[in-house]
Amino acid sequence: GGTRHVNTTSQTLAIDESAEWAALETHASSVGNTLRELFDDDERASKYTFDVGDLKVDLSKHLLTDETVDLLVDLASRCQVAERFDQMLTGDRINSTEDRSVLHTALRRRSSDTLVVDGIDVMPQIHAVLDSMARLADRVRGGDWKGFTGKAIDTVVNIGIGGSDLGPAMAVRALEPYVAHHMSFEFVSNVDPVQMTQTLRRIDPETTLFLIASKTFTTAETMANARAARSWLTGAIGDDAAVANHFVALSTNAQAVEEFGIDTRNMFEFWDWVGGRYSMDSAIGLSLMIAIGPDAFDDLLGGFRTVDNYVHETPLRSNAVVLSALLGVWYRNFLNWSAHAVLPYAQLLDRFPAYLQQLDMESNGKRVRTDGSAVGYDTGPIVWGEPGTNGQHAFYQLLHQGTSPVPCDFIGFLNPPKGYDQFHDPNAPTQHDLLFANMVAQAEALAFGRTSDEVEATESNPDLISHRTFPGNRPSTTIVARDLTPAVLGQLVAFYEHRVFVQGVVWGVNSFDQWGVELGKVLAGTVVGELVDPGADIGHDCSTNALVTMYRAAVASRQPPGQD
Repeated sequence: GGTRHVNTTSQTLAIDESAEWAALETHASSVGNTLRELFDDDERASKYTFDVGDLKVDLSKHLLTDETVDLLVDLASRCQVAERFDQMLTGDRINSTEDRSVLHTALRRRSSDTLVVDGIDVMPQIHAVLDSMARLADRVRGGDWKGFTGKAIDTVVNIGIGGSDLGPAMAVRALEPYVAHHMSFEFVSNVDPVQMTQTLRRIDPETTLFLIASKTFTTAETMANARAARSWLTGAIGDDAAVANHFVALSTNAQAVEEFGIDTRNMFEFWDWVGGRYSMDSAIGLSLMIAIGPDAFDDLLGGFRTVDNYVHETPLRSNAVVLSALLGVWYRNFLNWSAHAVLPYAQLLDRFPAYLQQLDMESNGKRVRTDGSAVGYDTGPIVWGEPGTNGQHAFYQLLHQGTSPVPCDFIGFLNPPKGYDQFHDPNAPTQHDLLFANMVAQAEALAFGRTSDEVEATESNPDLISHRTFPGNRPSTTIVARDLTPAVLGQLVAFYEHRVFVQGVVWGVNSFDQWGVELGKVLAGTVVGELVDPGADIGHDCSTNALVTMYRAAVASRQPPGQD
C-alpha cells in the first residue's frame, strides 16, 4: 500500500465558527462552580482519575463538570481527533506543509509489526538501526570500543541542538540510576564557546567518544561545535586519523559525514518522517542507549508503545490523554489563560519542563491553520516550570496569588530512586516523604485556597487578612507513578506527545513543521558575514546597524590570543 496524502487545504469552517465551539463559549460564561463546591461530590476523585499504563492521572482538580467533558469531547469529535490519530499511526502525510508522514510512533513498534509507507515496510529499517545502535552501545559499555591510543571509552559527548539535544539530555539525567556508573555523559548544544570549553576541560581526549547529531550534517550550531571538538581532539592526540575512533554521526548525509572524517559505518540514520522534537527514541537516542544499555532502552520504547496503544484504543470520553489536551484548550480558548506550568517533584526530571517547552511550543506555536488561513483564536500556551520544591521558593507566589491563573501539572513518584534517600534521621520523615507531601499540599492549596474567614480565625492583625487570603480555584493535574523507570519515562513523554497532537488537531494547525525557526537563522547567516568582514556593507535598520558596528569595534580592539 501507498501513503495517503491528507488534504488539509480544503477546510472551510474554522473550528471557532462551529456549533461545538459556540456551546463551549456559552458553557464558559455560565460556569459558576468553584473547586470547593465541586468537591462536595465525594466520588469526584475516583470519577476523574485514570490509569494510563503505570501512570495514575488525576484530573479531578480541574474546573470541569460532566457537561464540560461532554462539550469538549463533542469538539474533539467534530475535529476528528480519533481519525487524525489513526492517520498519523498509519503513515498518512499529515505534515502537509512538508508533505511528510509523521511516524515517531513507528520507532517504538515491535519488529514483528508491518507498516508500509510509500510502498516500503519501514519496520525492518527501524529495527536494523536499533540493532546497530545496540551493537555499538554494547561495545562502548563493555570497553571493546577503543580510542586512537588503545584506551577504552569512558566519556560520551552528544553534540546537537533542539530535539537532537533536549530529549537525550533530559532522559540521561532522568534515568541516572540506570546509567553505567563507570561512564560519564555530556551534552553540548549552545554555540556559545563557553559550553564546549567547559565540557572539554572535564574530559580526556583519549577516552572520549563524540556523537554528532544532525540529520543534514549542516546545522550551524552543531557543526560549529563539532569542528571545535575535532580541532581539540586532533590537537591533543596529534593525528587527524584519530577522528575515526572518536566520532560517530547521527545523520543521513553520508558525504558530509565522510568529509568530516567519520567512518560512514559509524553513521546511524533516521528519517524525514521523524521530527527533531519527537526523535529521542530514534538514532538521536544513541547517547541514552549507551548510558542505560539496550535492554533498558527497549523498556523505554515499550513505555512509549503502551501510551500509543492506550490513546488509540481508549474512547475519547474516558481517554486521560485526550481529556488532558482538551482541558488545555478549555483554559486557553474559553477561560483565556495563556500559560501552562509543568512541575515535576523529582530532581531527576529537572530538564523535563525544558524538553516539553520545545515539544509543545515548537509544535503548536502557530498563527495559521493547515489551510494557510489565519487562526482567529489563541493556540499553544507558554510552557514553563521547575522541579519542586525549588519552584515553591521562586514562582509559586504567582501561582497562588497572582492575577492570572496558571494550570499546573504535578508529577511525582511513590518511591525515591534506588540508591537515594539513604541518609536520614529514623525518627523524622525522609526527604522523599517531604517531597511527596509538598506536591500533594501544593495541589490542594491551589485548588481550595484559604478564605478570608479562615484567615481571620487565626490572624490577629486585621491588616494582614487580605494578604494571607488565597483565592484557590487554580486547576492542576497530578500524575503519579510508583517509580521513575525507563518504561515510565517513555509513558510520560508519549503522554505529552499525544496531548500536544490532540490540541494541534483541535486548533487546526500543523504540529509537525517549524517554519518559525527559519527567519532568524537566515538573517544570522547574513549578519555573521558583516561581523567578521569590516569592509562589508551593513544594510539593516538603524538599531541592527549600530549593533553590528559596535561588535566590529570590539573585534578590532581585541588582543590576539595569548597576549595581554
